[in-house]
Amino acid sequence: MATEAVFRTCAQTGLKVHNQAERLIKFHAVAGVFAILFGGIAAVLLLLTRWPAVHLLDPTSFYRALTFHGINMLIFWIIFFEIAVLYFAGPIVLGGRVAWPRVGWLGFALMVAGSLLIDTAILAGQADVMMTSYAPLQAVSYFYLGWILFAVGALVGVCNFFASLVVARAERTYEGTMPLVTFGAATAGIIAIVTLAHGAIIYIPTWLWSLGIIQNIDAGIYRLVWWGLGHSSQQINVTAMVTIWYLLATLTVGATPVNEKVCRSAFLLYILFINLASAHHLLVDPQVSPAWKIWNTSYGMYLAVLASMVHGMTVPASVEVAQRRKGLTKGLFEWLAKAPWGNPGFAALALSLVLFGFIGGITGVTFGAEQVNIISHNTLRITGHFHATVVAGTTIAFMGLTYFVVPLIFRRHLISQKLATAQIYLFAIGMTIFIGGMTTAGSYAIPRRHWDVQFASSPFQPPVEAAAFAFLGIMGVGGLFALAGGALYVLITVGSVLFGRRVPDTPGAVVLAALPQDRGQHVPIKGTLVLVFVFLASFIIYYFLNWKWLAAIWIVK
Repeated sequence: MATEAVFRTCAQTGLKVHNQAERLIKFHAVAGVFAILFGGIAAVLLLLTRWPAVHLLDPTSFYRALTFHGINMLIFWIIFFEIAVLYFAGPIVLGGRVAWPRVGWLGFALMVAGSLLIDTAILAGQADVMMTSYAPLQAVSYFYLGWILFAVGALVGVCNFFASLVVARAERTYEGTMPLVTFGAATAGIIAIVTLAHGAIIYIPTWLWSLGIIQNIDAGIYRLVWWGLGHSSQQINVTAMVTIWYLLATLTVGATPVNEKVCRSAFLLYILFINLASAHHLLVDPQVSPAWKIWNTSYGMYLAVLASMVHGMTVPASVEVAQRRKGLTKGLFEWLAKAPWGNPGFAALALSLVLFGFIGGITGVTFGAEQVNIISHNTLRITGHFHATVVAGTTIAFMGLTYFVVPLIFRRHLISQKLATAQIYLFAIGMTIFIGGMTTAGSYAIPRRHWDVQFASSPFQPPVEAAAFAFLGIMGVGGLFALAGGALYVLITVGSVLFGRRVPDTPGAVVLAALPQDRGQHVPIKGTLVLVFVFLASFIIYYFLNWKWLAAIWIVK
């Protein structure tokens, strides 16, 4: 146990790093990179099949690759990285130690074992049940066992994070209130407990069912509980992403939150309301009452939306204040024009915020309206939305943080900061084109999850407008750019860890930007307010355009 109390001081950040926290972050991050690599390979196959001009895979292979891609990208990559973030935001940010190192390694082992069982079952053709695995569809028993192990392992990691917070407070490793980054991570942890508990709860009886111990699984109950895992896992992502926004703002320009109480209140709204967004998958489900659907989509969900809008204002406002205090005060946007756009962390912050907010956020709220949801849900509009939130917004934020984690945790310089910055822009541009093509193709009623959009083998072939094929082609081109950006991320990350120059143990250049000295002076945020009004105008226009299109479909005059 003596080695578990060993600390080092990072020469570049001044952070006190517990050796066990460092190792746990390393292993979780590496597992996440493997997951994004596997999911990316499957994405290439899917993209070339979705592209009508290529149409690569047969139906069975397509759906198998779709399941493999979705689980590795939306679950494994994200949650492995999020657990790494928890170990960073807890023990390292607070200067404390991991409460239960051995328990942490147990959690990691369970997650790895679970993910390997799931992937093996899919690739072996023994889990052709899609990502949702709706009963009465049945996979091999070790597929469900894998889910249980993964969920329990992640829960172990989350509980270890909270225990580390208790230890840090008891040992007084920090002064004052909990830092906002740690508070945000704790919020993500609370949501994770609720989410992963849903996974463990629903997969235990399903596993017993696959073994023949239980004879029946209620399909309606399964859907309700499963979406407490399936969609709520993305709410962990949102909360972790916002936490990383605040962290990147500090790391790149020395920003501090303009009002921490407001920021913390927004995180609390996430805890209370963000999981209600799961309902948009259940708005035509007979298991849910009409009254609850109306309350959820018309009132409850918007309290979580309000929280996101608060963060969407406070993060750029903190950047503007920090920049203006450095003398960048000309006009509305000198602070933005002269921001460190060549820093991969800042580029990731800005692009993640824009893609998540302007594309993912606006479309998500719109599609969450029951009437719009009915005609949109089974089209590519929905997949365009969550690619904007998770694949673009969340993943770009995680990529940006990686370029700080490599020097801090792996103690290696990036093989090229310019290449890292280019990677962020390449991935973001590719995803923007991809999402635009996908969402617009969905507006032409192109279905999601379908091997052949033309339904060539069907006795009834619905007409497909030529424009839809054009947008599917645009989606394919954008997807190739995004995949190139993803591959470059893996290359830079792995290359830096293996071949990057070692970060010296002696004090050198400080990675953390110098914090402003004079915080008593009032600093206007006129530029941020303009950006906020642009966002609101975009939201209003898109929202009411959808209702106009809905009225046209329903012939409302």
